[in-house]
Order: sequence, then structure tokens, then C-alpha cells
Amino acid sequence: MDLAILTERAQMLHDIRDFFYARQVLEVETPALSQAGNTDPAIDSFSVDIGNTNTNSLPLLRYLHTSPEYFMKRLLVAGAGDIYQIAKVWRKEEQGVRHNPEFTMLEWYRIGFSYHQLMREVETLLLLLLPCLNESSCFITYQQAFLEKLNIDPHSATHTELRCCMQNQAIDIIGELDRSAILDVLMTHCIEPHFAQDRLTFVYDYPVIQQALASVAHATKTALPVAERFEVYSGCLELANGYQEQVDAVVNRAVLQQDAAMRMRLGKTTIPVDELFLQAMEQGMPAASGVALGLDRVLMQRLHKERLEDVLSFPWTMA
Repeated sequence: MDLAILTERAQMLHDIRDFFYARQVLEVETPALSQAGNTDPAIDSFSVDIGNTNTNSLPLLRYLHTSPEYFMKRLLVAGAGDIYQIAKVWRKEEQGVRHNPEFTMLEWYRIGFSYHQLMREVETLLLLLLPCLNESSCFITYQQAFLEKLNIDPHSATHTELRCCMQNQAIDIIGELDRSAILDVLMTHCIEPHFAQDRLTFVYDYPVIQQALASVAHATKTALPVAERFEVYSGCLELANGYQEQVDAVVNRAVLQQDAAMRMRLGKTTIPVDELFLQAMEQGMPAASGVALGLDRVLMQRLHKERLEDVLSFPWTMA
């Protein structure tokens, strides 16, 4: 335990709350345990057996949230307006230099904001929290990043072309990967390492196959459709992931069901689709943009630490 790090974390949280207070964004709290977990095939949830509570025959299994997203969107539907939350979240994954199964997330939603407006607000906050960074941030589309570094269009390239690109980069991956997974590998191995270390990089307009719960900008005569989402990096360290939120309840249901089906095909734990979230979406969610920001990683950058465990009061091995 390092008192200086505890103090710096407290100051960072104070700065964040001041930032949102000045913008009249309401701080909220939502449950950490829910009846449904995250169906995303790339994310695994911790489950908790709550025992027999004899309460309306509710499920005996609850899931620690991997993000407060679904609860916060239910608040948006209920009329909460602009909101933010600083929450502990949990994801089953190996502990590593940049990962801990339990971590702190800042998530916020802005009614009526475009995702471009939200990117600028994220930039403003991060430059406040990380004053060591150059204020001239880089904004680049996902397509531009791939064309500049790999000379391949991620939106139109076939599975075979992407595999050839991976082989040309001497990336040896065991097993079959789909297009989305290959794009992820190329991004982490060939593009992220080239991001400037002294400034923020915003990558936006992702392939539709990586839309998650982001809205999709439809194709025009000059451009293919894109998922209206962005990711934010400090150097090659990913800090945040944001969307122009998909407000169509039918599309949201389809995405969650597709994810659940993919989990089944991969032999992963079956996760129930969050019906309470989907029922809320059917009531009509206002147009909004939202973003999730990993605060432990921000603190790493703020204190110039190389390992996530260096900014935690008790890392996973000591908890």
C-alpha cells in the first residue's frame, strides 16, 4: 500500500466529480448484481449463487456486472437525463500487466450528443486528468489507420485477404479466426504500437461487424456503412470505448441474441439475455452517446506506472 497513490486516486476522483458537476451531469449508482450477465462472447461474467430468497421466484444466480451500461440505459429511459457513474466492475480474465479481474470504470451518457461531441468531451476530461499529454490529440478513422499502416481496407477486405495480411505481418495465430477477430489482432499487433506516446489517439467509425450496441451510419454512394463508435488510447494503452448509442429496441434484441448464440457455438457459459433492459428499450430511449473509461489505466498514465497492480491498493493476488 502506497499512501501517495491512494492520495492521487482520491484527487483524480475529486477532479472527475468536479468536471461533471460543472456540466450538470448527475452522478448515479446502480446494482452490481443483476439477473442477466453480459452476453458478449469476448467477455465472461462472474456469477454469484444468492441462495433461496423466496422472492417472486427470481433466479438464484446473479451476475456481477461487467459494466453498468444496461442499468444506466434503463435510467435514461426513465428520464434521468445526463448521468455518470464511477463503479467497480468485474470481468473474468487472466491477470496481466494491464488487466485485473476487478477494476474501476467511469461510464457516462450525454443526451443529444453525437459521438463526435462526446469524443471532444472525453478529450477535455483526459487532458485535465493527464496534464503531461500533448494537447494536440490525433483523430483517425479505423479505415485510415488500416490503410496507412497495412494498406488494406478493413470494411471491404475479405476474410482471405485479412488472413493474408496477418501472414504477411508474420503473425502466427493457432486456430481459425473470423473477420472481426483478425481485425482485432491486426489492430493490436500492427497499428496500436505506432500510436504517439505523448498524446491521445481517437480511433472512430468501426466496421459494422464490430458494432456491438452502437448505431450504424448507413452506406452512401461513396462509403460503406460504419459503426458509430470510438476507442481512445494514450500511447498504445486503450483507455475508453464509446458509442453513438443504438436506440432501436429490435436491433438491440437481435444483437444480444446473436451474442448469446455465438457463446453457445463457442462452448461458453450460457448467459441469459437481459430482458429487463430490452423491455426498457421498448419504451424508447432518447438519442444519446455514451462512453466507458478505465480509471485504473488512467491512474497508471497519470503516475507513469507500467503495471496496473502498481496503482491498486490490493491487486488480485493480494485480495
